[in-house]
Amino acid sequence: MTETRFDPSSADGRWQRAWTDAGTFTADSNSEKPKSYILEMFPYPSGRIHMGHVRNYTMGDVLARYKKMRGHEVLHPMGWDAFGMPAENAAMEKKVHPGDWTRSNIEAMKEQLQRIGFALDWTREFATCDPEYYGHEQALFLDMYAGGLVYRRSSEVNWDPVDMTVLANEQVIDGKGWRSGAEVEKRKLDQWFLKITDFADELLDGLGDLKDWPDKVRLMQENWIGKSQGLEFSFDLSNGDKLPVYTTRPDTIFGASFCAIAADHPIAQTLAADSAPVREFIEECKRGGTTAAELETAEKLGFDTGITAKHPFTGEPMPVFIANFVLMDYGTGAVMGVPGHDQRDFEFATKYALPIARVVASDPSGANAPMGHEAESGDGVIVNSDFLDGKSVDDAKADVINRAQDGGWGEGTTVWRLRDWGISRQRYWGTPIPFIHCPKCDIVPVPKDQLPVTLPDEVDFETPGNPLERHPTWKHTTCPKCGGAAERETDTLDTFTNSSWYFLRFASQPSDAPFDPVEIAKWMPVQHYIGGIEHAILHLLYARFWTRALAHIGKFDVKEPFAALFTQGMVTHETYALGDGSWLSPEEVRKDGADWVTVEGGQPVTSGRVVKMSKSKKNVVDPDNIIANYGADAVRWFMLSDSPPERDLPWSESGIEGCYRFVQRLWRLFGQYDSDASGEDKTLSRKAHQAIVAVAEDIEALGFNKAVARIYELTAAAEKAKPSADRNFAIRAVLHLIAPMMPHLAEEAHEAMGETALIADAAWPAHDPAMLIEDEVTIAIQHKGKLRDTITVPKGAPKEDVEALALASEKVQRSLDGADIRKVIVVPDRLVNIVT
Repeated sequence: MTETRFDPSSADGRWQRAWTDAGTFTADSNSEKPKSYILEMFPYPSGRIHMGHVRNYTMGDVLARYKKMRGHEVLHPMGWDAFGMPAENAAMEKKVHPGDWTRSNIEAMKEQLQRIGFALDWTREFATCDPEYYGHEQALFLDMYAGGLVYRRSSEVNWDPVDMTVLANEQVIDGKGWRSGAEVEKRKLDQWFLKITDFADELLDGLGDLKDWPDKVRLMQENWIGKSQGLEFSFDLSNGDKLPVYTTRPDTIFGASFCAIAADHPIAQTLAADSAPVREFIEECKRGGTTAAELETAEKLGFDTGITAKHPFTGEPMPVFIANFVLMDYGTGAVMGVPGHDQRDFEFATKYALPIARVVASDPSGANAPMGHEAESGDGVIVNSDFLDGKSVDDAKADVINRAQDGGWGEGTTVWRLRDWGISRQRYWGTPIPFIHCPKCDIVPVPKDQLPVTLPDEVDFETPGNPLERHPTWKHTTCPKCGGAAERETDTLDTFTNSSWYFLRFASQPSDAPFDPVEIAKWMPVQHYIGGIEHAILHLLYARFWTRALAHIGKFDVKEPFAALFTQGMVTHETYALGDGSWLSPEEVRKDGADWVTVEGGQPVTSGRVVKMSKSKKNVVDPDNIIANYGADAVRWFMLSDSPPERDLPWSESGIEGCYRFVQRLWRLFGQYDSDASGEDKTLSRKAHQAIVAVAEDIEALGFNKAVARIYELTAAAEKAKPSADRNFAIRAVLHLIAPMMPHLAEEAHEAMGETALIADAAWPAHDPAMLIEDEVTIAIQHKGKLRDTITVPKGAPKEDVEALALASEKVQRSLDGADIRKVIVVPDRLVNIVT
């Protein structure tokens, strides 16, 4: 063994087959062992796994293997988030069926994952595009409908003109579609909704119980749910009408100088009936304010209606405008404009020469300070506000709300940023919504015995839009109630519904139901959930909602799906570009002295920033090539080394080469195991026992880089030590400690040491608590403020003994050089300071 090198090209595949043949990682729900459900966010089958996948799944894999070694029954499954627009886009671009494209990608990616040796229970694998899976999803959707959590209404929606589908608010990023990047438009469509707002309080309060979630994720969800206290009241208008408004800042009411209403507000529509200029302005709002981005960034436009609103305290009249930045779907469709302390109102007031008053200042002395070139949104004390002057913002809010309620002209209310989840999507590759539209019976649920409603195979992608809407036969059916001619719903469910309950299906897979609540109780919640921070709102909020909604309608007793959440950092790589700005892959460049040039032709290349690996920038590293060159264990070790797992990990060729060298170094160490060796090495033995405990603690805390560092340290100590029984113990300790991280190497060495059982089935090594206690300490000796020597003494040694040993040191005597000693200060077990 010591005369050969470890050959991952033969060992990796051999041990992967051994684990499969033995069913090593197949979870047994009936096991009496304590259960651990470990899950990484399942991948979209894009065709290739990337290094981000490898890092994510390596972390979960180490935890799963470790828990198994600690005597747990581990559920560590894998599946595919397989519906969505990329498959439909591929169908249009490559002239292939989305299903064929998706399943081909699944096959390729599964093979890649298996080559890395992940401890996955493949018996539970499924893809969300499987009719069996989405048929159960349709059943759950109907159950939610029966439970009053699903409804349909006409709504102004976010429309992606490129993907030609509706987007949820959460899928609009900076006014653009989260996938296409297209400017999102506003349209009115009949849509299906899930009542996530019914659970707003629960979802917000539940965050407080998620102690093992990152604070930043909980804060992001808290902000998205957006609970705020404010005042709802009505202005008296000069035309005799009332104008209801809602404000979260009633403390600034004395700074109000105008009111603004949406273009489709009832008052605006009434005015438009008799006024061509009003009609023209409303049309202008629709043309110029149709995108979410424009509503935020476009020039603020208004039309003075000639109506005034009476200020509830001062009685002063304020002009009422129709404004392009007010949306009817938010609040009451009308706002109280306070330009001194809201930037949007500030820009509007500046354009139309409206008063801009300061009513909040950092301190009372600033009451008369002139306003700057933008609104001031900071905290402070109330000024220029009559009876509110000098009060804090919170006290002023409470005072105004109390006066409004006492006077009967307003009510303190709670509002939420969260909106009901619009789940209709106008596309083919998704779960068909299981409803039928009948001219006689209106909307009728599909009977459960007719589920799944499957997608048709023959579809046309040549024409933009929803292929189901124009399918010649699929949508035509009969009404389950009256038997007459009817049409199927042609919208499909948002793909986030697929990932909102998949973890339940992994835990329990009966053929006649989405899951068995008895099995769910055995595994849920997921003990460790690992994935990217980019899913903090979209996926994680929806999954929490589905779990609570299913509990609400009596499916089980679980409230939160994920007990602990870990968001790993990204794998990064520097970028390379030619002079024309076109990107190059790492395989296309090489170093020429201090410069980068192309492999072919030697053209100059600019090396750019280290950023997340992405296909668009071509700074990706193919896992297959790296595994072929270095083996799965070196790749796994690199993913765990150096960088804390929550931070980004810069990829480097030298780094992976160093990991491969360590694999071979371990192989040589294991080859030095001598079962006949005897004798003691108490220091090494203590290091081994300490490492067993420390590495376990590090893995439990997902501090993989710390665990790696401890293994390096123990390995170095074992390499230096002379043969002994304690050295054998240390070598075996290293072997078991690396087993979750470098499983192929561990199995190969385990077998070479004469073991017949799989190390994957072995227990975590036991430790002796007595060996964790240090009985010797190293003490520093200082003279003239500098370290002169160190001594090792029994822990707790008497001061006089420590002093005598310190003064006996040759290095210390050289430093003293015959000087008189005025004082010797002994800090027990830490320090000796000699004063001359």
